[in-house]
Amino acid sequence: MTNKLTISIAQQNYVVGDIEGNYHKALEAREWALKKGADLIVFPELSVTGYPPEDLVLRPEFQRAAMEKAQKLAKVTSDGKTAMLVGCPWLESGKVYNAALLLTNGEIKSKQYKYDLPNYGVFDEKRVFLAGEMPQPVEFNGVRLGIMICEDMWNMKVTDALKDSDILISMNASPFEIGKHKKRVERALMNIRVIRKPLIYVNQICGQDDLVFDGDSFVISEDEKILLRLPGFREYLEVTEWENKAGWQCKSGNIETPASEEERIYKAMMLGLKDYVEKNKFPGVVIGLSGGIDSALTAAVAVDALGKEKVRLVMMPSRYTSAESLEDAQFVADALGVKLENISIEDAFSAFEDMLAPTFSGRKADITEENLQSRIRGNILMAISNKFGHMVVSTGNKSEMSVGYATLYGDMCGGYSVLKDVYKMQVYAVSRWRNENKPQQAFGPEGVVINKNIITKAPTAELKPNQKDEDSLPPYEILDGILEKLVEQELSVEEIITSGYERAVVEKVYRMLHAAEYKRRQSPPGVKISKKPFSRDRRYPITNKFSG
Repeated sequence: MTNKLTISIAQQNYVVGDIEGNYHKALEAREWALKKGADLIVFPELSVTGYPPEDLVLRPEFQRAAMEKAQKLAKVTSDGKTAMLVGCPWLESGKVYNAALLLTNGEIKSKQYKYDLPNYGVFDEKRVFLAGEMPQPVEFNGVRLGIMICEDMWNMKVTDALKDSDILISMNASPFEIGKHKKRVERALMNIRVIRKPLIYVNQICGQDDLVFDGDSFVISEDEKILLRLPGFREYLEVTEWENKAGWQCKSGNIETPASEEERIYKAMMLGLKDYVEKNKFPGVVIGLSGGIDSALTAAVAVDALGKEKVRLVMMPSRYTSAESLEDAQFVADALGVKLENISIEDAFSAFEDMLAPTFSGRKADITEENLQSRIRGNILMAISNKFGHMVVSTGNKSEMSVGYATLYGDMCGGYSVLKDVYKMQVYAVSRWRNENKPQQAFGPEGVVINKNIITKAPTAELKPNQKDEDSLPPYEILDGILEKLVEQELSVEEIITSGYERAVVEKVYRMLHAAEYKRRQSPPGVKISKKPFSRDRRYPITNKFSG
């Protein structure tokens, strides 16, 4: 049995279904670890296929391709040097498992199947995988490794089954949400307190459709000290050095300072948009810039994530657009270094009014005319998208999506939504953060990119004279408080009223939330930020007579 061990951590960005590309990424990481003298390199969950592969797992050719690449990776270790612990779907006796494979000396030395398959929120693993048996420690170079695959770390039965391990290793594909990084550490500590063994936590980073995986890999000692914490939202390879001194101990390494909530949200939006655009091979994005805070923050995220050369900003004024909005939009475009295209919707709006005048005869102007303007703008953005290939990024926030304060086929049109899971008050907080901070790896400029007036002025859609959002909605600080309790906490109307909100306001917000379900079903995907985004985590029927 060896008394020293060097274990490398691969916090990497994979592409779901790109088995060949993921294979080469693993080879590159292994080559790096080999040069560092690592005995073992640990990869995240399902690193061969990317996560989540969803129903791809059910396709026999997908299964074969993944298994063949895992076997090919095993052959790479024939040199007797750096072993690999990879994640891969594995077919056995006609059943598919979520597997951790230990590759060493040219072969697959062990296969361990995920025991606890999550089937809640964004997870649907019981649909495609069969649960494995309770895991047991796996021996490597005389060291007993307790391998956990993501959810297994959250099951204390698994922890107890691995109590005879020397080192716990948790392979993860754990999506980002606010506060999740703290929960992971807390859960790791619970495991350590039960069996008093050190733990390595490895997580992938990437954007995958509406999910973002934030990394934040770490090592915690058996006496509950964080010895290593990798940066979030970026790829990172690290080496950890271990020595057996009456128990395995890891030398302390780089400990990244935990980021603020605003920074995490901003980086999640950046990574989600960047990977969605680049992995789906869009040449860039086009955004309608209104002079309001939502489109300004969306534009900032886009430039930071993609670079100004890949961002088109379009102002589409109407008869109701204020000079203030024109100036504010120009400020943002100039600050970000992007040319602002100006396409007036007045001629199109007037033409629609004339065309519809006979049909609307005798009826007053109402929300119909407001929505017409929004849909004209949507048409313009989609025309630019069709002509140049740039994907439209919608700019609506979670507060608006919650209560249906958005126009189908208008401001809701687009291929992706950066702010879909960000409440309005969070939009303000994150905007202020960005003005004071430029994220690492961001392409955008230092300094203020969203001018003070945009942050302080009353929000308005400018679809009729002197319009303000509060004409239709409660003040956002009140609206967001109610929505957080309705959506994230799933409290009843009576419980929310008891907490201090006015009955009439709560009941109005409740009715608006449930009436807008059909709209949300037609909205583009967007970055998951909260515990309950309007996507896989919250699945309400459109036709629903339950009033609560």
